[in-house]
Amino acid sequence: MKPIRALRSVLFSFLCLAALAAGLRAADSTAPADSKAALPRLVDLGADKCIPCKMMAPILAALEKEYAGQLKVEFIDVWKNRGAGERYGIQLIPTQIFFDTTGKELFRHEGFYAKKDILAKWAELGAALQAPDSPGQR
Repeated sequence: MKPIRALRSVLFSFLCLAALAAGLRAADSTAPADSKAALPRLVDLGADKCIPCKMMAPILAALEKEYAGQLKVEFIDVWKNRGAGERYGIQLIPTQIFFDTTGKELFRHEGFYAKKDILAKWAELGAALQAPDSPGQR
């Protein structure tokens, strides 16, 4: 009887750990918070005082405005939010991370990234973003 009881205890412990790990993964998910409006997401990790990051700011603002409703753009200052750098595994700023609508990372780029290159990468990744001057965006 003791081996069966020990086996049950081990199995129960394993199931508890698996459930805990699944819960932690879900809590730390990079999926958009508003799942009813799941959009592809571009996260730029940088700092307000970093020169290449400052060069990225107007590009991010333009993307956010021009592709509103099609693309979520997020800037995280890793000097003010140090945990974000660790969470996203940042080694260099700025870093841009492209996520699909489920929160899965598709691509990451380190350094300055021009707007045309960002849009080309989204097209390469299969995101059907409509340019602001296209008929569907007027």
